[in-house]
Amino acid sequence: MTGESKLEKKPLPQGDSKDAKGNQASQGQGQEAGKAKKDEKEQQPELSDEDQQLQEELELLVQRLQESDKKLYKPALEMMAKLIRASTTSMTSVPKPLKFMRPHYETMKTVYKHMPDEQTRQLCADIISVLSMTMGSGKDCLAYRFLCDRTQTIGDWGHEYVRHLSGEISAHYHDTTGDFRIQLIELVKQIIPYNMEHNAEADACDLLIEIDHLHLLAEYVDESAYPRVCLYLQSCYPYVPEPDNTIILETALQLARKFHQHTQAMRLALMLNDMGKIGEIFKEPKEPAMQKQLAFMLARQQVCIELDESVADYDDLMEIMSNANLNKHFLNLARELDIMEPKTPEDIYKSHLDNSRSRFASIQVDSAKQNLAASFVNGFVNAGFGVDKLLSEDGNKWLYKNKEHGMLSATASLGLILLWDVDGGLTMIDKYLYSTDDNIKSGALLACGIVNCGIRNEVDPAHALLSDYIDNQNSCMRIGAILGLGIAYAGSNRAIVIDTLKTVFAGSGKTSPSVEILGITALSLGLISVGTCNAEITEILLQTIMGMTKTDMKDTYTRFLWLGLGLLYLGRQKSTEAVMMTLEVLEEPQRSMATTMVDICAYAGTGNVLKIQQLLHICSDHYETTNADEEKEKSKKDKSKEKEKEKDKEEKKEKEKEKDLSPVQAIAVLGIALIAMGEDIGAEMAYRSFGNLLRYCEPAIRRAVPLALGLISASNPKLNILDTLSKFSHDVDAEVAHNAIFAMGLVGAGTNNARLASMLRQLAQYHSKDPSNLFMVRIAQSLTHLGKGTLSLSPYHSDRQLMNPMAVAGLMATLVSLLDVKNLILNRSHYLLYTLVPAMQARMLITFDEELNQLQVPVRVGIAIDVVGQAGKPKTITGFQTHTTPVLLAIGERAELATDEYISLTPVMEGFVILKKNPNFVK
Repeated sequence: MTGESKLEKKPLPQGDSKDAKGNQASQGQGQEAGKAKKDEKEQQPELSDEDQQLQEELELLVQRLQESDKKLYKPALEMMAKLIRASTTSMTSVPKPLKFMRPHYETMKTVYKHMPDEQTRQLCADIISVLSMTMGSGKDCLAYRFLCDRTQTIGDWGHEYVRHLSGEISAHYHDTTGDFRIQLIELVKQIIPYNMEHNAEADACDLLIEIDHLHLLAEYVDESAYPRVCLYLQSCYPYVPEPDNTIILETALQLARKFHQHTQAMRLALMLNDMGKIGEIFKEPKEPAMQKQLAFMLARQQVCIELDESVADYDDLMEIMSNANLNKHFLNLARELDIMEPKTPEDIYKSHLDNSRSRFASIQVDSAKQNLAASFVNGFVNAGFGVDKLLSEDGNKWLYKNKEHGMLSATASLGLILLWDVDGGLTMIDKYLYSTDDNIKSGALLACGIVNCGIRNEVDPAHALLSDYIDNQNSCMRIGAILGLGIAYAGSNRAIVIDTLKTVFAGSGKTSPSVEILGITALSLGLISVGTCNAEITEILLQTIMGMTKTDMKDTYTRFLWLGLGLLYLGRQKSTEAVMMTLEVLEEPQRSMATTMVDICAYAGTGNVLKIQQLLHICSDHYETTNADEEKEKSKKDKSKEKEKEKDKEEKKEKEKEKDLSPVQAIAVLGIALIAMGEDIGAEMAYRSFGNLLRYCEPAIRRAVPLALGLISASNPKLNILDTLSKFSHDVDAEVAHNAIFAMGLVGAGTNNARLASMLRQLAQYHSKDPSNLFMVRIAQSLTHLGKGTLSLSPYHSDRQLMNPMAVAGLMATLVSLLDVKNLILNRSHYLLYTLVPAMQARMLITFDEELNQLQVPVRVGIAIDVVGQAGKPKTITGFQTHTTPVLLAIGERAELATDEYISLTPVMEGFVILKKNPNFVK
């Protein structure tokens, strides 16, 4: 990692290398000698008088060292050192003295052996060590460094020499042992403080990471260097293999705690997902405002820690952590932005802008499919606002415009409109629980779950309402209740809810659960205990999987059993080993599907390159299609019947194989996006790989690629991704088109992107005769205007440093169901689109004073700039505009205070930020 010295990479001036050649030539034939000299004259630039003098002086000094008079040695060496030092201060090119000394390098080494006393020998070793920067090979620079005077400061020969030494140490450290290694560590302990003093913190960190001694860093970092060191370590995290990456974060965490940077420490503890450290850091600060700020950070990541009731501000802290006021703050933002007016689906479709070709095109046929789409649109667009124009006034009128199972999703959309409003929302939904229609009842149960998503409530209203319906005779009601519990308690790991859902797997005699119910229950348990490695649930899911029949295994809903299991280990990397071993006993293709799903979830957001390579390898397998087999058969008709029979058997095997392993490849494609979405370079590389997969791979892979593109750039409408998806939204393969259209909505989710909105309007016209595609276009349009442009589906927050496991789980649940879009989303299971709810977060910045009263302060909002490793105090945003809080922040934007009157308690201004008065502020 340590940069090799510029000197090594510098091509040698051609004149120098000719010296030796010229000498050889002169011994040979005269003609050649003449030619060599001519070439030398042509190629070697004329030396200026100063340079000529310097060269002669150095040659004279080298001659002195070869003479017999030993008294001349020391002054000659000192003079040589002085000349070299004078020129190594600026290192834009190879310094002249080093250049002129190159021919004498071996001579100097010989001279070293004849040095009379210790002091002269050390001085000579010092000079050889410096010369070996441009000449030496291997460990020369290091070896001679150890032979010179150890008391001398390491920086005397300039920065480039220190960098070169660092490079050699990192290159040779792992080959050394014993005493030599101890000496190297001593040398490192000299280099690190030098780097810290000279603003080369990145070099210091690189060297320590290379030699696995990052724990030494804490000794040498002071308060001024801390922010730069910490930022650099965090930016290294995605590019370092495990387990070194966690060591890097732990070192940064240790530094943050040393300098009492509580919010930064909490962010790192959340990145590490270490509940023990999160609890310790939360209790560290003494001032109540800082604790409240930490509570806001935990609430955003949906982490709730148990506090002792004796803690000061116990009620306030618990209220913040349980997100109880989220709806209130969100509505305040909506009033500020003046977007309270409810929108109808027609406001989103803008069908009056369509250039209708015939007079009758404007007459809309009332189709159940389009009414279902309108229910979703109405829910997604008015999400969280509490009012709409379809369901709030007279809901039943609209609900009965939907067909049977459509009523379930239509009623559940009421939960979206009342999102986060637990008290008011449940009252509005309550009346539908007494409906005579089971689908409406089931939708009302799901709506109760959606309203509670991400909100903790002491009385657990969702559990109280839904637990009674878990064992209902009607499977539709069971699904509403089970998925409702999964969404309501996503990320909470609540034991009481898990115990309730476990009873589904026990399955009493009358109501033995179908594969659909088992799948949805597994998904709900995965959402509730996401990333917790919950052993109890793991055991139940594994037992259920092992006990399934072959026909059950082929059911499309089994994918949710794998996903539920994977979500338990989300982001937990190596913790999955035991589960993987257990899954090995399954038959193919289920074994590959299950192991791939668990593996990709375990490495979600880590950017692990090796895993991505494995997944690309899975995608590269081609299975022969039946057409190819038929052609072969025709050419071999003359052969005997036996061979034909064998051929038939082979053909069947081929067909099985083709059916079998394509779902694994689809999961692998999603996995590439899931792992690479953590950092920009990985995401960019994945985008390129997806281009190849789209062009050359099997249909199953092509269907999954649009979804993967959506995941890699959720709520981040990049033009290149939108153009690719737009192209595939007209694909011949209907499923590729469905998924590409949905992915367009996912990429622009909550951005109100005008370009995307017009693309989708054109698509709606293009697909106007195709109800399935039109349904997907409507869903994509509603996602683009999610929450009227205030909500985001991006799982990353806090300057894209933190990944919210609940959001990833929600996105994965939706995308995995879209892998079989025809049988799930476009059939009876469209309610699975509501698994997006845990990923919905308001992309706002709201500021409070220390008493949690809302403050309106000016902030600059601009595009974030990466300032890692830059010198001085660079600007962190560019192209900014000044607004008054509360404001909306798009992806890739950053906010900073535009006034000195207040000081922010957290360096990352996002979500809810507490400000304190600046004591030094003068008006």
